[in-house]
Amino acid sequence: TGWSVLRWRFNVCFLSTGVTGQTLTQSEAAVKKPGESHRLTCTASGFTFSSYWMAWIRQPPGKPMEWIGYIINSGSTYDPDYAASLKGQFTLTEDVSKSTQYLEAKSLKTEDTAVYYCARESH
Repeated sequence: TGWSVLRWRFNVCFLSTGVTGQTLTQSEAAVKKPGESHRLTCTASGFTFSSYWMAWIRQPPGKPMEWIGYIINSGSTYDPDYAASLKGQFTLTEDVSKSTQYLEAKSLKTEDTAVYYCARESH
């Protein structure tokens, strides 16, 4: 057909152990065409969402994990920071009232095929 597809799998993890009752719920897997955009969601429960920073990481097939960025929560505001190599390609936002973060990928490329993770800092 002349175009390839991007295969998205999305998993979540915690950067700590002993987090019984604390969960992150992720987006469904998705297949996208190059040039399209896609938004991943990560919804937290069982802990005070605004008390932690949340990181986003991806792992392309057969390659090491790659840092995408994170949001430092500070009350009602957030401050996203991105890996220099990916700045402008991804946008991190959040809705504290829904305990949810969003990772939006713009103008996807085949090399964006990866397993995407959201993770919470440990305290």
